[in-house]
Amino acid sequence: MKAMMIIIIYAVVFSYLAAALLYFWGAKQAPWLKAAFVLAVLGCLCHFAALVLRTLLAGMLPLTNGPEFLLSFTWFTVLMYLLLTLRYPLKSAGGVVMIISALLVSLVAFLMREQLGTVAPLMPALKSPWLTVHVITAALSYAAFTLAAGLAVMQFFPAGRAIGDDHLYLLVGGGFALLSLSIVLGAVWAEQAWGRYWSWDPKETWALVTWIIYALYLHLYRSREWRGHNARLMLIAGFILVLFTFFGVNYLLPGLHSYA
Repeated sequence: MKAMMIIIIYAVVFSYLAAALLYFWGAKQAPWLKAAFVLAVLGCLCHFAALVLRTLLAGMLPLTNGPEFLLSFTWFTVLMYLLLTLRYPLKSAGGVVMIISALLVSLVAFLMREQLGTVAPLMPALKSPWLTVHVITAALSYAAFTLAAGLAVMQFFPAGRAIGDDHLYLLVGGGFALLSLSIVLGAVWAEQAWGRYWSWDPKETWALVTWIIYALYLHLYRSREWRGHNARLMLIAGFILVLFTFFGVNYLLPGLHSYA
């Protein structure tokens, strides 16, 4: 099952990269954009198959370690993008979104592949129904922030002129609400598991910093109609902070959320 999972993940990376090339190459040419969309959907389906295989192997939802979370949140990112393109003019951002997703999934394929076939027993504190809701809300918030960053990048180029600031605002607003919910759920879970709501664990601290950055963006957007170049840079910086909150904190800094 591990070998099959790795093959499927390679197929995901290939599909996303091919879709990205077609999105960039096709620009506003309908046939190329349709082909890119089909490849992105194919990759998304393969991505889902990998998550299902991991669920069957582990006997639980793929939410408990680094590779599982990375696969889950990138799948949410692609699925969210594909669904939104059915209603909003966001196809021009497909190349950036697919490239980001391909790079993140490739980290699982090349750097975390040994963990894909490993099933370790959960520590007692993780055997809780709070795990699912806490991690899923976090993964969905990461997906929204990733997509917002991809759209922000495209706004710097003529091809991204159809992407409005309101699209970014809606994504960030949804991601912020989900991140807020994830933090609250995590605090309740922590109180039940360790007897305290907040311990200034590195993940908690950097999640709070991320929350403040996006809260500031939403505040400036509404109160001062903050748009344009600087607003886009803040969203890109926020996404970099999201990546650090996952990779830097989970693998480099010791704490309750560390995977290393």
